Amino acid sequence: MAKMKALICRECGKEYPTEALHVCELCFGPLEVKYNYDEIREAMSRASIEAGPKSLWRYKELLPIEGGPTIGLHAGMTPLVHAKNLGAFLGLDELYIKNDCVNQPTLSFKDRVVAVALTRARELGYETAACASTGNLANSVAAHAAQAGMQCYVFIPGDLEAAKVLGNLIYRPKVVEIEGNYDDVNRLCSEIAGERRWAFVNVNIRPYYAEGSKTLAFEVVEQLGWRAPDQVVVPMASGSLLTKIWKGLNEFQKIGLLKDVSTKVNGAQAEGCSPIATAYKDGRDFFKPVKPNTIAKSLAIGNPADGYYALKTVAESQGAMDAVTDDEVIEGIKLLAQTEGIFAETAGGVTIGTLRKLVKQGAIKKHDVTVAYITGNGLKTQEAVVDSVGRPFRIPPSLVKFEQTFGQQGAA
Repeated sequence: MAKMKALICRECGKEYPTEALHVCELCFGPLEVKYNYDEIREAMSRASIEAGPKSLWRYKELLPIEGGPTIGLHAGMTPLVHAKNLGAFLGLDELYIKNDCVNQPTLSFKDRVVAVALTRARELGYETAACASTGNLANSVAAHAAQAGMQCYVFIPGDLEAAKVLGNLIYRPKVVEIEGNYDDVNRLCSEIAGERRWAFVNVNIRPYYAEGSKTLAFEVVEQLGWRAPDQVVVPMASGSLLTKIWKGLNEFQKIGLLKDVSTKVNGAQAEGCSPIATAYKDGRDFFKPVKPNTIAKSLAIGNPADGYYALKTVAESQGAMDAVTDDEVIEGIKLLAQTEGIFAETAGGVTIGTLRKLVKQGAIKKHDVTVAYITGNGLKTQEAVVDSVGRPFRIPPSLVKFEQTFGQQGAA
């Protein structure tokens, strides 16, 4: 029996074959993978996982591929850092940073989802990879497609950070800048996906792509000594990452790798694009689309595809949501760097800024085992902080000038 039973509509429950489909033909609800957990329970144990590769593929039994992994073989298994300095600053004893700043090969969590998506796309016979992206996804699709020898088209908004644009061009895909925001890009890609046989990782391959995010839950559980955290703080763009971390925790419980899951899942957004967090704070179970206006461009999705499910996840887990200003994003980036030596992109500033708020509100307690997810590297969004970190001291090569500049500061 195959470990993937079907694709199933998250709204009406209608099942479909495990092909390149993403929307229910009856109710237009999104599709996701339905697994045979009885078979997976027999094939997967703590010992088998620990004996597996040092990558996300150690969890391949819970990932939507039929054969072995072929693309993105080094993605995942990033550090879980016990953030003692930041924890002391915030008043938390058990704070951990899940650091996907160092994910391979393009330094963001998107390497996880793309590894899974393109491995599955190859199984389905696709030769061309494509995506709609706010930056990190395009970088990852371009890199993985290059490694796989696939043709590649990436579609991005026309105002992305320079490092992310370069991070596409270096791999020689067709980079298409759209005069508009991410929602405009995504709309165009949905139309193109209906016309061409391309593997759009976050359109027709989305049910498989999204499953790669579960590995951020799996790894944290293993790295914490096979226990679920009390609290997680997750940045939200489409909302998919947050929902899949919750799904991953519950799958580990379902197959017997965890006894209990009582994790509170907390969502973080930038105020300039916070439709999900705003709905939460207003007490609504639905969001209102917005026009993005924030420095956190990787989270700038004004009409989030999984916004409803993110709200549902936070309610089920008894978590919370909040949003931070652009100034708070910058302060969050600096705080993480100056306490833990981790340089995160703007999404990381959103996570740390929101974590700080939730602690002040009492939603996260001193003794809670808390994991903050940092999803991308700060070298990609240097523009956000370049004017707020000061300038180097410039002196001639003279000991006298050094002493005049620093005095006793340098004596230690």
